Amino acid sequence: MLSPIIIRPVTRRDFEQWLPLWDGYNAFYGRSGETALASEITAMTWSRFFDAYEPVHALVAESGSQLLGLVHYLLHRSTTAIAPNCYLQDLFTNEASRGKGIGRALIEGVYERARTAGSGRVYWLTHETNHTAMKLYDKVGERSGFVVYRKMF
Repeated sequence: MLSPIIIRPVTRRDFEQWLPLWDGYNAFYGRSGETALASEITAMTWSRFFDAYEPVHALVAESGSQLLGLVHYLLHRSTTAIAPNCYLQDLFTNEASRGKGIGRALIEGVYERARTAGSGRVYWLTHETNHTAMKLYDKVGERSGFVVYRKMF
């Protein structure tokens, strides 16, 4: 890649490039064809990124004018802390961009935004068979005893 990787918030003009990444993410988890998410869910997910009253956020990885990956996260309250928790819900990079640090950069982007929001913790889940991703997760987070990853600040 010649252009630097930029991690930035998604914008409305990104939809055409975000959608194939979103569809790829969902296909990875078996949500495609007959088991695909309803289009209403995708439309609502997209709209939430731009609603100031929603705690759902999206970042994208961009190189040149191409989106290479996405991450979605949300800030939420907890019964065990005053500061909000940050749940990293979706992380995906296109196949050609894997192994180039984009997933790590997206996770670091979420860490930065969580710190800014006063969050004391970022956590996420992955499927126990997602061994490739877990190699990265073991470097940037810690296992909690469940198949849950977290980063304490």
